Amino acid sequence: MSNRNVIIVTFALVLSNAMSGLDNTIINTALPAIISDLHGIELMGWIVAVFLLGTAVSTPLWSKLGEHIGNKRSYEIAALLFVLGSFLQGLSPNMIFLIVTRAIAGIGNGGMISLPYIIYADLYSNPRKRMQVLGFVSASYSTATIIGPLVGGSIVDALSWHWIFYLNVPIGIISALLVQFYYKDAKKHTKTSPIDYAGSALMTIGLISLLTGIELIGSTNNLIVAGLIIFAFIMFIAMMNMEKHVPDPIIPGRLFKNRSLMIDFALFTLIWGAFIAFLTYIPMWAQGLLGTSALIGGATQIPSSITNFSGSGSVAPLRRYLTPQKVIGLGIITLTMSFVLMLIMGVHTPYWLILIAAAFEGFGNGACFNELQVKVQQDADLEDIPVATSFSFLIRMLSQTFTASIFGIIMNSALRKGVESSGGTITMKMMNKLSDASNISSLPSKLIPSMRGILHNGLQHIMIMALILMLASLAINIWAQGIEKRKHITAN
Repeated sequence: MSNRNVIIVTFALVLSNAMSGLDNTIINTALPAIISDLHGIELMGWIVAVFLLGTAVSTPLWSKLGEHIGNKRSYEIAALLFVLGSFLQGLSPNMIFLIVTRAIAGIGNGGMISLPYIIYADLYSNPRKRMQVLGFVSASYSTATIIGPLVGGSIVDALSWHWIFYLNVPIGIISALLVQFYYKDAKKHTKTSPIDYAGSALMTIGLISLLTGIELIGSTNNLIVAGLIIFAFIMFIAMMNMEKHVPDPIIPGRLFKNRSLMIDFALFTLIWGAFIAFLTYIPMWAQGLLGTSALIGGATQIPSSITNFSGSGSVAPLRRYLTPQKVIGLGIITLTMSFVLMLIMGVHTPYWLILIAAAFEGFGNGACFNELQVKVQQDADLEDIPVATSFSFLIRMLSQTFTASIFGIIMNSALRKGVESSGGTITMKMMNKLSDASNISSLPSKLIPSMRGILHNGLQHIMIMALILMLASLAINIWAQGIEKRKHITAN
């Protein structure tokens, strides 16, 4: 492929990445209008959850399809499936139809966020150049998640909620067409062995059960949650037993015999499980404790978007002086600093200090993601690069889903205890209003300090849990640095 074609294909893939980030956040702004129009507040949670389910379940399947029919055709199918789902979402006459079509879009999204990283490994064989490109990719996604709420609000106000979905249609088509005309697929990865349909089915059923069980934690009977999770593990065990007897398993067991890969997966799990706490709860910190508007609360994510780009971009030059695990260690320490800052902050923490913590979070996240993503592809055998890449996505998504539920349980527990200790003067309904600046005037002014104290207690517990995850990742990283050093000595 010529340099011109490589640049055009990279642009097309970055475009799809930004579109995925935009869709993940733009929906939040439009939810009130959607609920009002379709009358389905009791199904509101599934609008977000089903998209996550579709993405997570399909991610490893797309890489396997790419090995059989080529990454080019697989990506085009994924992009067009996302476009179809988006178009049908815009036409939705009721909540059930919207949820089903959002699942279709989620399945397409699974391919759109995983296949490009496999294609980048073909386009950029030089790891350092690939790291630079991944820096732009990460920045495009972060930027899209920031502008998503602004774009969504403008579209809903000027047109209607239907158009937030129609927006994806031309972008997705352009991306698919550019890949069709300018990308030459690497035929060396195409396989002729039969697709493992049974293993795929067992994995899909298991993941749907597991993610559904996780999503229902705290909102339904614990027996139902336990039953779903146990059933999921039964499916996974059945899948692993079956995978031993098929020529091309959906997730090869040899991945788990590769110690370097297992370290990469463990770091991905812990780091992504921790940073979702910052992403989710820092806007609440600003709105609930400092009394900012939703817009100003959301702006706490802007510094992390900017420093995410610099963190990703710093990996390539740092690799001239540091080993991969030392670069990851630097990112972990930087990310850990953000949680340390939040833990020493009180109820009246100045807004600018939150922005500094966000800057640390963005840099650390960008550095860790860039290095780990390339490292997974370097640690895997050549034939396992696609499945190892997609599996790393699945690991991150499962980690974020599980830890988000755990953080929610921690917060709800702290709020309930705070409400109970108030002796009836503070109610859960009042706590719900605390994070909305427009409702703050309706709350008793003398109780607001106590209410903020309750919220602060819950947020601190979440930051403690996130810090524990980061310290665990640092411990693994230090151990991995020792392994890395011994390998270097042996090699010389």
